[in-house]
Parts: sequence; structure tokens; C-alpha cells
Amino acid sequence: MWESLATVRKYLWRYRWGMAAGTGCLVLKDLAQAVQPLMIGRAVDALAGAHNSLFVRFAAWLVGLALIKGLFQYGMRVIIIGISRDIEYDLRNDLFAHLVTLAPEYYGRTRTGDVMARATNDLNAVRMMLGPGVMYCAETSLTFALAVAVMVSVDWRLAFYALLPAPLVSLAVILFGRQIHTRFEAIQAMFSDISSRVQENLSGVRMIRAFVQEKAELRRFEELNQEFIAHNLKLVRIQGVFQPLLEVLIGFTFLVVLWVGGHDVVQGRISIGSFIMFNTYMGMLVWPMIALGWVVNLMQRGSASLDRINQILRETPTIAPPPAPVSLREARGEIEFRGVVMEYGSGRALDGVDLRIPAGATIAVVGHTGSGKSTLVSLAPRLFDPTAGAVLLDGIDLRRADPAEVRRLIGFVPQETFLFSATLAENIAFGVEHATEEQVRRAAEIAGLAGDIEGFPQGYQTMVGERGITLSGGQKQRAAIARAILRDPRILILDDALSSVDTLTEERILTHLAGVMRGRTVILISHRVSTVRQADRIVVLEKGRIVEQGTHAELVEAGGYYADLCQKQMLEEELEAI
Repeated sequence: MWESLATVRKYLWRYRWGMAAGTGCLVLKDLAQAVQPLMIGRAVDALAGAHNSLFVRFAAWLVGLALIKGLFQYGMRVIIIGISRDIEYDLRNDLFAHLVTLAPEYYGRTRTGDVMARATNDLNAVRMMLGPGVMYCAETSLTFALAVAVMVSVDWRLAFYALLPAPLVSLAVILFGRQIHTRFEAIQAMFSDISSRVQENLSGVRMIRAFVQEKAELRRFEELNQEFIAHNLKLVRIQGVFQPLLEVLIGFTFLVVLWVGGHDVVQGRISIGSFIMFNTYMGMLVWPMIALGWVVNLMQRGSASLDRINQILRETPTIAPPPAPVSLREARGEIEFRGVVMEYGSGRALDGVDLRIPAGATIAVVGHTGSGKSTLVSLAPRLFDPTAGAVLLDGIDLRRADPAEVRRLIGFVPQETFLFSATLAENIAFGVEHATEEQVRRAAEIAGLAGDIEGFPQGYQTMVGERGITLSGGQKQRAAIARAILRDPRILILDDALSSVDTLTEERILTHLAGVMRGRTVILISHRVSTVRQADRIVVLEKGRIVEQGTHAELVEAGGYYADLCQKQMLEEELEAI
């Protein structure tokens, strides 16, 4: 547990002065509480001896101590619980900042629902451990120590009987604590499974309806829910044994102390006031012993959740800036792929690719599905690093540059368009701070989207829904193109960015893009000859290798894959025209 706490120690140190103030309030509150039974004992003895004035004085002390205790108890809770909220805030921000640095391959092997569960449910358990858990652990420990010290000073024999269950309590805490930790880890894992299932079902709700799988998915969700309940019941059962066990031990101790202490009062060994004071301290020990079970529960839950959060924090970003990054402020935009090899778990996507793209040139990449086109262009903004070889920008290996600076130079339209649940204007202006309304409109016009937007009831302020669900595939692609154009990038990458638009819209967009592309380095990926025929050079990929390259005319004359593709599409156009 101490190793897992290394994550939160820096936050505790950050708020050390607040924790010190909260601890000070805790100590003063416990001291005031520890003195109260002494005043009660003396007040009873004064009343028994008919010393009325002395009784009134001790009663006044009791009222004062109660006010002091209440004041410092309030301060203790506000400060320490408040700090736990601050730590939760800081940890959540740091966790999110770490998540956005992780490479796409991490999210390829990690479910979104699992990440969400750790960022919400687990973080709350950590907060409970650092707030109420730490506070009550310190409070009960100090209360126990003060009460025992006074009890021993009053009558060591009675104190011995009062502390008889302590070894049994310690043993129960150790045994039950381990079980609570293990079972809560299983609960959190099940919660992640449920979160992932819900997230996938909501994201794919149209597919579920299309295949009439609503009942099947409800059945699977119910099975997961039943399993989640079963895991929770296992934890509840062990907690249900733990708490009563402590109370039984405490009740038995009270019975022994009352028997032995009552006998001592009858024999005159201790006064009635001392006996009442002793029993009041016994009452003070009830809360620490009962709270001990709750505190152990909180600490074990928090520890289990912190372990799960640490699993994310231990993930190291595979794409990270070097210690002394090379500046790219004056980049011209020349890109070179030198002996690039890219391997995934499923096999080799690129195999020894050598390709130089001059600054300001337009290069098109074509090839069969799975030939490595998207992998190739994903290396330019350094979304991945090649397994072997290097990608250079103006002769500088991208691994020597800051990834953020590289990406600021690039306008990237990926194959799978992603729009945020925001307005169209906000989606187009994503990544460009303080973009003006005129700039957004101009980018939309170039992308061929302005006409569609004018037909929307709220225009550019239209909410597009999660993942752009309210837009057609072509509209989403054009919004992504507008987003890339607005960045005014030095390098523009269009990964099959016109696949969802018709040929007339494609021609109109390409006409608008001609002015934008002039003077920029452009990489086009497309399955349409009409999209790539005007490129300065066309590269044909096959099984991760460059098998052809040249101009449109040169490749048509060569009679390879590109010529076949061109001929097929011409026949399709002729058939459509009939």
C-alpha cells in the first residue's frame, strides 16, 4: 500500500500547511474531548459531597469544553475534507493530462469505459481514503491513546480489562482488511466492464437497432449487472460480519468493566465519580473501535482504487518530446520517409518505404485496402514512430523534435472523421484559438460546406450531436476538411477525406482546395482517380511497399495497378451515364 501511496504523497506535500492546520484542529478537539470525562468525574464527586459551588464550576468547564470541541471539530472537517476535494481535483486534472499524452496504441488495447470508471468511481474512492479515511484514522488513534493514558492513571486493573479485546480487534482488522481489498478490486473491475458495455452500446445504438439486438444487449447487460451485484454482496457479507464482531467485543468488555468497577466502588477502592469517569472513557473508546472497521473499509477501497489509477499513470507515452528538441519554426515542409518499417501485432504494415516529398509538392498515395496508406501518413504528424527507419521533416528526424510543434505545422484530416458534441463553428475552429467568424465561414466555403450550413435552422451555431451524429458522412468529412484548412498549415494531409461525397461535390471541393494547396506540402490518399490525377506525383502502395510512382500519365502508360484502377473507374462512369 505504501508504494501505491507514492502517487498521492506529492499532493499531500502540496497541501502540507492546510493538513497541518487541520491536524492542529484535530489534536485540540481530541484534547478537549479527553478532558471532558475528568470534569464529569469531578462534578459527580462534588455533587456527592454536596459542594454545590464546585459542581457549578465543573459544569461551566464542561460547557466551555463542549464549545471548544465543536469549534475545532468543525475546523478539522472543513479543512481536511476540503483538502481531499482539492487533491481529487488535482489528481483528476493530472490523470487527464497524462491520458492525452498516451499514444493511440494504448487506447487500441484499453476500453473507454474502463478508463472512465477509473477517472470517476476510483478517484472518488481515493478521495474518501485521503479525506474521511485519513481524518478518522488520526482522530480515532489519538482518542484511543488519550483515553487509555487517563484510564491507566486512574486504575490500571480496570484499564487492563478494558483493553482485553485490542489484540482480537487487530487480528480482525488484518484478516478482514485483506478480504475487503481483494473484493473491492473485483467490484471496481466489474464496474469497468459495465461502463465499457454501456459506452459501446450507446455509441453503437444505431447498429444495435439495425440488427434488432436490443433484447440481446439488454440480456447481456442484465447478466453483467447480476454479476456486479454478486460481487457487491460478497463485500457486504464480509462487512456485515466485521462490524458486529467489533461491537460484540466492545459489549463484552463493557460488561466486564461494569462488573469489576462496580465491585471496586462497593469496596471503596474508587469513588463513584472516578467510576463514572472511567465508564465515560470507555464510551469514548466505542467510537474508535467501531470507526476502525469503517476506516479500514475506506482505506482498503481507496488503496484498491489507487492501484487501478496507478496502472494508468505508470503507462509511459511512447511519443514524447526529447530532452532538447530541435526547433521547427522555419520549416519548409519537405518530408522524407527513409527505410521506414512499421509493424503491428497483426503483421508488417510498411516494409522499407523510401519516399521524398519536396516542400510545396502535392503527392497522392493509392493502393488496395490494407496496403499501408493510412499508416504512412500517420507517421508524418508522429502519431506513431516507425519500427525501423526514420521520418524526416526538412532533414530533421521527427524523433528529435517536439511532437506538439510538428503537429502545429500539419492540417490532418483522418480517414475516420471525429466531431465533438458542440456547434459547427466550434468544431471547425477546433485547435485554432480566437478564430473569427469570417475565418470559420471562409474555411467552410473552401470545404464545400457553407451551402449546407446556410440551410440549417441555426447556421454555424447548430449542435452536431455526439460524434457528429446529426450530420451525413459527407458533411462530417467536409467539416473535418474545414477544420484542417482553418489551421493554415504548412503541410496538409487528406486521408481519403472525400470518400463520402459525390463526384460533383468532390470536383467543387478540389477546385476550392487548389488555391489552398498551392505552396503547401500536400499528401492525398484516395481510391478515386479523379481526386489524385492532378497531383505532382502519384505513389502506389502494395503490401507496405512502393510498387509504382510517377505522374498520372506515366502510370496510365505503365499499365500497372493504377492503370487498372483508372480503367475500372472510367467504365463505372460510363455505365452510370447510360
